[in-house]
Amino acid sequence: MSASLIGLFGLSFLAATLLPAQSELGLSGLIAAGTDPVVLLVAAASLGNTLGSMVNWGLGRGAAAFSNARWFPVKPEKLERATGWYRRYGRWSLLMSWAPVIGDPLTLAAGVLREPFWSFTLLVAIAKTARYLIVALVTLQVF
Repeated sequence: MSASLIGLFGLSFLAATLLPAQSELGLSGLIAAGTDPVVLLVAAASLGNTLGSMVNWGLGRGAAAFSNARWFPVKPEKLERATGWYRRYGRWSLLMSWAPVIGDPLTLAAGVLREPFWSFTLLVAIAKTARYLIVALVTLQVF
């Protein structure tokens, strides 16, 4: 496995957790550089980002009691907004887990609200992979 695939996986993992990172730019840059096949780059980014979201789900399951602590990575108002969105639209809101600002808190809210792991993983993987496919197609100027 190439260093660029490992790096993209790591960047995508961090971007899905509540830490700021720009995995889309990393994917676009690596596609433009031609370092690895596009399919492998999209797979590495999708897998890393989905696994990072699983960390958020786990944090939500186990750390809901700490949501008001200063060190907790999501401010209470963001978690409240994501929880409200999640309660309103249910598990299907996880298809928005790719979105900036609301996506990461949604994955945390899914853990807080006890979304089953299998449905969480499936919906988040679909959303994350679709986003990276679109980034790849735009980078390749397919549309």
